[in-house]
Order: sequence, then structure tokens, then C-alpha cells
Amino acid sequence: QVQLVASGGGLVQPGGSLRLSCAASRSIVSSVTMAWYRQAPGEQRLWVADISSGGIPNYTPSVKGRFTISRDSAKNTLYLQMNSLKSEDTAVYYCNAIWNFRTYWGQGTQVTVSS
Repeated sequence: QVQLVASGGGLVQPGGSLRLSCAASRSIVSSVTMAWYRQAPGEQRLWVADISSGGIPNYTPSVKGRFTISRDSAKNTLYLQMNSLKSEDTAVYYCNAIWNFRTYWGQGTQVTVSS
């Protein structure tokens, strides 16, 4: 079993920044691909970014150049640095890991971009 606890969301003005964190209960952040997804009201949950066990990041085109995914193995924590935020980034953000053939999700953290 793995527990993922996401945090760091909040209300921010357009153009602002936030850093999301996802703390894992096991030392898996460097062992598996970990990802961030987001779900806007009335829409499907969509993939935002992931980082492979080898440290290679990937991003959906709409966030490339603005968001950075990273990890800290010593803290068992995944991060998502979000800069130049836009209103369309408003969503609940979820961290995700597939470990030991099971998919795990964090509880979600709300990000609202509004003036």
C-alpha cells in the first residue's frame, strides 16, 4: 500500500505561481513514474506531467515552459512548480503513482487562478 498526500493548492492571481507537493508513504518517488493530473469542474481528469524513474520529465503542451515537475527522494516527495498561471489552470490537482501493479492517487488539492 502507498498513501499519497497532496498539498500546496490555493487561490492565486493570473501570472502568479504555486508549488504543489505530493508526499508518499513509501520510498517510491525515484523508483516509479510519478505524475500529476488535473480535473476542472465538469471535465475529465487529464494528465499534466510525469517524471520517469530515470528522471525524464514530460508535459502536456499547454503547461510546457510554465510548469516543472521534480522530486526529492530523501523526502519521498513529488513537486509541481507552476508559474505564469492562467485561469484555465484552475482545477483540482492529483498526484499519481503506479507501484507494484496498482494505481494510487492523492486526495487532490484545489488550484484556483482568478483575479
